[in-house]
Formats: sequence, C-alpha cells, structure tokens
Amino acid sequence: MENYDEEELMMREPIAAYGKKVFTIEEYLEFENASPAKHEYYQGEIFAMAGATNDHCYIERNLIVSLVMGLKKSPCEPLGSNKRLHIPSNTLFTYPDISVYCQDGLPSTETGASFPKVLIEILSKSTRKYDRGKKFELYKDIPGFQEYVLVDSQKPAIDIYRKITGTAWELKQYTINDIWIEIKSLNLRISFKKIYESVKFNNQMGFPILNVAKGKIQRA
Repeated sequence: MENYDEEELMMREPIAAYGKKVFTIEEYLEFENASPAKHEYYQGEIFAMAGATNDHCYIERNLIVSLVMGLKKSPCEPLGSNKRLHIPSNTLFTYPDISVYCQDGLPSTETGASFPKVLIEILSKSTRKYDRGKKFELYKDIPGFQEYVLVDSQKPAIDIYRKITGTAWELKQYTINDIWIEIKSLNLRISFKKIYESVKFNNQMGFPILNVAKGKIQRA
C-alpha cells in the first residue's frame, strides 16, 4: 500500500457537491462543465486537482513546443492539460498534463473512451506518489497506451515507462547527464535541457539549487 503524507491525502479527499459525495458520470460531467476548476472522477467520487507552480507551467510549455515541432509530419498531436481523458473500463476521468493522440485516438463524445499513445505527467510534491502509483495502474487500462513520461519539477530527472508486451513495462531513467530523452513510440527525441528551460529548482528535497536558462543548466 502506498504511504501518502498529509498533503497528498488532502489532495485525494473526495469533495462534496450538491449535498452528496457519490455521483453518476452524468452528474460529474454536469458539475465539471460548470466548474472553473478541474476535478477527477473515479468510481463515483470527485477529487479536486492541484494547481500548478511556475516551474510546472514552464516544463509543460517546453514539452508542448518540442512535441509540436517534432510531430509536424506525424499523424500524432500533443494536447495540454485542458484535455479531459476517460477510461470507461475503470471509470476514471482526469486531465493528464500532456496527452499525445494518434489518428482515431480522440473520444467523439464526453463519455467516449480516450486512446492516447503517450501520456506525460509533471511530478510535484503533492502528486508524485499518485502519478507513479495508482494513476499509472489506471492508465494501463487504455488500449494502445505505449509510453508514460514522468518529468520531475523539483529536480532534473525524467522517467519513461515503455510497454514491452502484454502487462510488462520497462523503465528508462534520464538525468542531467543526458542530452536527449527518447519517446520511442513516437520516434522522437527531445532535448533534456530544453525541457527544463526557465526552470529554477528549489532545495526542498536536498538537491543543489539549479537554474536552467537558454538551454544551459547551471548551479546557482
């Protein structure tokens, strides 16, 4: 069982709306479409989603730009964190930081199944265990899902899980010493330093303070 700290548990506490805590999918969508904030839905419960830090936003922007440029001649396209994803087999509705859809992967209706080939989550203190654990297990139910990219927003580190066969996945880890990360299912390489451009890491996790600007990672 995952060990969650107090902040993580608070982020996963179901919310109450309309005087109730258990919702149908239709009730969730009605609530969500009227809400200025984003929420996840899972097995009848609605969960508030955390806001993003500046560094999170820089990383998301850098990745979107790199993916758009790299996939120009591809049938695939990246979509940002406003794109809602639905997995009917386990009921999850959520908003990945970045989804890459190819050909007919996009749902045709609000309740339709989503079929992204690649999902990218930007890890924060409050979401890292959920993104690595339960959320990844739920994502594995997506047919055609090939790679899961986890980009740390608190240190320069990127993990990519690649589906091998059946239920088997392999992990490739990238660090500050790597020039590129490789998303094999998209036949794409992205500059490691470009992903962290404009990011200023703090020292909350005991790592050296680093500044990333103009493609260079420097110790402050």
